[in-house]
Amino acid sequence: MAQLIINSLLLVLILLFVQLFSSVKAAVYDLTDFGAKSDGETDSSKSFLSAWDAACGSPEPATIHVPAGFFLVGQITFSGPCKSSKITLQIDGTLVAPSYDSLGKVGEWMVFAQVEGVSVHGGTIDGRGSSLWSCKAAGGSCPDGATSLAFKSSKDIMISGLTSINSEMFHIVIDDCQGVTVQGVKITAPGSSPNTDGIHVQGSADVTITGTGIKTGDDCISIGPGTTNIWIEQVTCGPGHGISIGSLGKEYDEEGVENVTVRTAVFTGTQNGLRIKTWGRPSQGFVRGVVFEHATMQNVQNPIIIDQNYCNGHRGCADKSSGVKISEVTYTDIQGSSASQVAMNFDCSASNPCSGIELQDIKLTYENQPAEASCNHADGTTSGFVVPPSCL
Repeated sequence: MAQLIINSLLLVLILLFVQLFSSVKAAVYDLTDFGAKSDGETDSSKSFLSAWDAACGSPEPATIHVPAGFFLVGQITFSGPCKSSKITLQIDGTLVAPSYDSLGKVGEWMVFAQVEGVSVHGGTIDGRGSSLWSCKAAGGSCPDGATSLAFKSSKDIMISGLTSINSEMFHIVIDDCQGVTVQGVKITAPGSSPNTDGIHVQGSADVTITGTGIKTGDDCISIGPGTTNIWIEQVTCGPGHGISIGSLGKEYDEEGVENVTVRTAVFTGTQNGLRIKTWGRPSQGFVRGVVFEHATMQNVQNPIIIDQNYCNGHRGCADKSSGVKISEVTYTDIQGSSASQVAMNFDCSASNPCSGIELQDIKLTYENQPAEASCNHADGTTSGFVVPPSCL
C-alpha cells in the first residue's frame, strides 16, 4: 500500500511538472504593436524601448519581433538587468540608422548593457555610413562616427544570422562580457571605409566567433586588452586589415590577452593576415597562448606579422621600446600567396623579445617564387616544412 501511495504521489508530481513546463511559453512582443512603422522614415525608437521594457520585465522567456520592412531607429540603449532570463530579438526586417550628424556624435547606435541571456537572430542592421565617410574623405568637420551594435557588461549572449552593413565605425563591439557566441554573421562595408572594424572584442572572456564573412575597411576582427579564451573559426576576411590582436600597450596599466585560437580562416586581398600589434611604449601588457592554424592567404600584403613598433601619429612612443611581452604563439598550416616579398615579419620589442614562437608547415609564396622572412628580437622553433625559411 505504501508503495502504491508513493507511486501515486510521483505521478501527480510528474503531471504537475509537465503542466508547469508546458505553460512556460515565450511571450512575443511585435514591434508594430507598440506603434513602430515599417516605412524607413518614422522614428521607431520609443516603440523599440517600450517593447524592450515589456520583454525585460516579463517573468518568462520573451521575444521581440521585428517584422519585414524598414524601421528607422535612433540611438538606443537596452538596459538590464531583466526579470526575464531569456530574451530573443528576432529581426525579419531591416533596422536603419539615422543621419550621421546626430548618430555620429554619440558614438554608439544600439547598445545592450548589463543584460544576460539575450539573443539577436537574423535580419539586417544598416548603419548608412557612406555620407560620413564622404565627409571624412573631403576633410570636413565631421563627427567620429558610431558603432552599430555593442554589448557591454553582459553574459550569455548569442548573435546569430545577423547582417551588418555600412556601419559608420565598428560594426559589432563586445566589451566586458562573458560567454558570447557570434555565428553565421555577415559584415559588409567598402574596403575604403575608415575605422569600420567588423567585430571588436575587449575585456571579455569565453567568446566564440564562427562561420562569419567579413568585408570591411579595417580589421575584420580585432582583439583588445583583457580578452581571454577566444575561439575564431571558419571566418572569411577581405577586403580588410586581417585578424588582429591589438593594438595593445597604449596604456601602461593594461590587461593582457591570453588563450586565443584562430583556425580555418581565409584572407583575400587583405592588408594583413594574422597580426599582433603593440604600441612602441612602456606597458605591463602581454600576449600569450595564441594558436593560428589552417589559414589560407590569397594575395595578402602581410600574411604573418608581429609589429611591436606601432606608433600612430608618434604620440609619446617614437623611438621607444614596447613593454608588451609576446610569448607562446604557434603558426600551423599557413599557406597561400603574399602580395609583398616579406611574407613573415616578426618585428618584436628590443627590451621584451618575442619568445616561444613555433612555425610548422608554412608555405607562402610571392609572385610564384619563395617569399622572405624577417626577424627582429624574435626567438622560436620550426618543424615540418617552412617556406620561406625561418629567420627565428
